Amino acid sequence: MKNLVLDISKAAQFVSAGAVEALAPEVKTAQVSLEDGSCPGNDFLGWLHLPSSITPEFLDEVQACADVLRSNCEAIVVAGIGGSYLGARAVIEALGNSFSWLIPSNNPVILFAGNNIGEDYLSELTDYLKDKKFGVINISKSGTTTETALTFRLLKKQCEAQRGKEEARKVIVAITDAKRGAARTCADKEGYTSFIIPDNVGGRFSVLTPVGLLPIACAGFDIRQLVKGATDMEAACGKDVPFEENPAAQYAAIRNCLYASGKKIEIMVNYQPKLHFISEWWKQLYGESEGKDHKGIFPASCDFTTDLHSMGQWIQDGERTIFETVISVEQPNRSLLFPEDEENLDGLNFLAGKRVDEVNKMAELGTRLAHVDGGVPNIRIAIPELNAYYIGQLIYFFEIACGISGNVLGVNPFNQPGVEAYKKNMFALLDKPGYEAESKAIKERLA
Repeated sequence: MKNLVLDISKAAQFVSAGAVEALAPEVKTAQVSLEDGSCPGNDFLGWLHLPSSITPEFLDEVQACADVLRSNCEAIVVAGIGGSYLGARAVIEALGNSFSWLIPSNNPVILFAGNNIGEDYLSELTDYLKDKKFGVINISKSGTTTETALTFRLLKKQCEAQRGKEEARKVIVAITDAKRGAARTCADKEGYTSFIIPDNVGGRFSVLTPVGLLPIACAGFDIRQLVKGATDMEAACGKDVPFEENPAAQYAAIRNCLYASGKKIEIMVNYQPKLHFISEWWKQLYGESEGKDHKGIFPASCDFTTDLHSMGQWIQDGERTIFETVISVEQPNRSLLFPEDEENLDGLNFLAGKRVDEVNKMAELGTRLAHVDGGVPNIRIAIPELNAYYIGQLIYFFEIACGISGNVLGVNPFNQPGVEAYKKNMFALLDKPGYEAESKAIKERLA
């Protein structure tokens, strides 16, 4: 199998000659610090060699649980927020049929909740599930994250009411801490099947743990190929791989070179609608890892060609603080030819007989050329096709490059202290027990 291909040539031309290569020793040091555990956040490095450590027996266990859910549920709700759902959703959306929810299938519908506090959303979800045999995958290390805990409480009650408590136990699965927390206590008390979120794997790096693997298997996709792709990329990006052959090292280097030259925003671009949630997962991975100590590239995303008709003007002619990283799929899974039309009112008969993807590829190439000419550095990541193996490669590539890049930047890539600020204020405003002093202070401030 081929590996993904990284091309930084259209980005390197925007920094001084030799700047990327000059950063290679620092990148090497950053990667070695991951390997020897000397970097900040070294208690969260369990993802580093996770792909190659996953055993066939463990994948069999995950698949067996997925098979039980698949055979007993018309719908499965994944309750989780941030890294507890984005990775799974990214893979499922990338590999699935774009209209799967409209097509009769033996596969259960996979739904995502617990990632917002929208009353309309949750009410509409519970209405949809009223006549469905549904199950729940509750993903939370603590069991007390507000969005997920609120959603799980609603779904647990509804599932038990519709299916009976005994049957509900068979279709509610907990993915949580091994020993501690409300979700672990609930799982043990109720007798749910459960999987462990490793203590040394942070949420945004957890897609290759049961957090991602179980929902992906429930959707009917090949988790063994996903893991194999990640394992092969782990080898391709190892610390002993020379810089000029190591795509993750090169990606980390060019990003930091561009950042130092004033490019503060990275736009993740795709020309394949199925990759939308890969970008959403990537935004959390890099934003939460690098955005601290008043540093970090701001991760944004666009779906092309769609967003060329909304954001294209700004990208072409706006402030030159951006660069683009394009994920390109070399070969689509289907073939569709552009038809000829006798009247040719739209003037497009010159495209007759061409594959739609050929038009898309020329749009990609033309856009990259225009943006480079307009002063936007362009990185290109190409994968041969859209399947579980190459999505596994992409996942590990972005993870290891993120760890290296954060270390080069000089931040702890594995904590997220800023995430707690809003929670403290929210709990104070809701008069949560234990927050009396904070509640008084914030209400005086608002008054």
